[in-house]
Order: sequence, then structure tokens, then C-alpha cells
Amino acid sequence: MVDLSEKLREYCEKVNNALDIAIEDKDEPAVKSMRYSIFAGGKRIRAAIVLAFCELFGGDINKAIPFACAIEMIHTYSLIYDDLPCMDDDTLRRGKPTNHVVFGEATALMAGAGLYARAFETVLGCSGLSSEQKIEGMNILLSASGLNGIISGQMLDMENKPGLTEDEVMRIHKLKTSAMLEASAVLGCVAAECSDKEKNIALEYAKNVGLAFQIKDDILDVCGTVEDMGKTLGKDKASMKTTFVDILGVENAQKEVDRLSSKAKEIVCDINGCEFLMSLAEYLANRKT
Repeated sequence: MVDLSEKLREYCEKVNNALDIAIEDKDEPAVKSMRYSIFAGGKRIRAAIVLAFCELFGGDINKAIPFACAIEMIHTYSLIYDDLPCMDDDTLRRGKPTNHVVFGEATALMAGAGLYARAFETVLGCSGLSSEQKIEGMNILLSASGLNGIISGQMLDMENKPGLTEDEVMRIHKLKTSAMLEASAVLGCVAAECSDKEKNIALEYAKNVGLAFQIKDDILDVCGTVEDMGKTLGKDKASMKTTFVDILGVENAQKEVDRLSSKAKEIVCDINGCEFLMSLAEYLANRKT
């Protein structure tokens, strides 16, 4: 069996080294702000999924690193904005003060925009990807981070209120959370020049992992600890948002997480070299952070 923590460390090191180059340290407020959040200690799950699917289907993961960096930059920009006073108004992220608390709202806004732009600059500047791969990859990133993903998901979440149905809550999180995980999986396939069949396998795995990830987040918002999670807990209840826990209850929500995780594992289990993705699905279902 693969050593999950060791493999995650390997992927994380590769991506962090590339991010350090992509966002060169400069004595400029926006750059300091960008680096503060991008290196705040995230688990790099999305980047790991990019690299893992590239590797699973026989690709050179060095070609996938620009996509992995781009997905982490876009994810981090979305967290900066999510924490702003005009949205979730949060003061803690990854165990540290949120970006706007440290740098001010204006700089946080510019840092988010800077990360979003640098994501596409990183893909365009990669010499290891063909023009076709760059275009396909950027379309995937734009779709997941635009009106087919984060933007619409965030808007729906800001309108979230008591009494939403399970389908309505699922739509929010498919757009806000799962879309970026799905993009991660397919980007790894683009880097490996995969067939449509292989891309569909990656997409189905990520759909199940993405929904399980969000339901687990809802559980941890109720049952987790600030020390483990590194962020303010109970925000959804305080904001009177409907969550999967409200609809299913904690016990049934965890059963759904386990079901989705098992389904994700079934999707890849017959592919040689699938151990990391199998272990990752299980880890995400049972995580405490």
C-alpha cells in the first residue's frame, strides 16, 4: 500500500517549490499578501489530485505542476474573498488571522485578483504543455472558477437560509466546492494527454470525493475543534445557513460521506497504481481537519 502522508508530502513539496518561483517574494504589499495566504499551510488536496491523475494515467507530473499551481492559486483567492467582511466575515483561516485582518481589505482584494491572474500566467508560461493543452486547461479552470463554479456557488451560499432542500444545498456545494475538485482531476488528465474515457473516470471520482468533502466539512463545523480545523467553527449555524447536517443529521451525514468515498474508490480500484487515490478518498472521509 502507498504511504499516503509521504506521497502527499512529495506532491506538496513539488507544488510549493513551483509556487515559490511563480509568486516571487518582493517587498510589495500585494505580493506579501498573496504569499501570506498561498503559503498559509493548506493541505494541497486539489494539487495532489491533479498530480495523482496525471501519474495514474502514465503522464509526466512535471507537466502537470503548472495546473496544480494554478488550481491552488485560484482556490486560495477564493478563500481570501470568502473570508471578507462582505461575505463570511471570518477572522481565522488555517490557524492564522485571515488575509484582510493582516493586510486590510483593499490589499486582500488586490491579492485575490493577483492570484487569479497569476494562475493563468503560470499555465501560459509553461514550456512543457502544448498550446492545445494550455487552452483546454485554461477553459477548465475558467469554467470551475466562473459562473459554472465558484462565482455562482458563492452567490447561492450568501443567499443560503433555513429550510433549503437537500437538492438546493447540493447545488450550492457542487458549484462552490466540488467544481474545483472535479477540475483538478480532469487537469491531471489533460497534462497526461488522456482519452475521454479516462477523463470521465477522473471526473466521476472527483464528483464523489467533492461531495463527500463538503458533507464532511459540514460535520466538522459542528463536531470539530478550532485547534484541528484552524478556522472559526459554528459559522453556518450562526449565519442560519442550511447544511447537510441540518438535513441528514450527523450520523447519517457521515454514512453518506462513507458511501460516496466507497463509490469514489470503486471507480478507480481496477486501475494499476490507484492506491494513492483510494487512500486519499478514505482519508478525506475520516479526516478531523
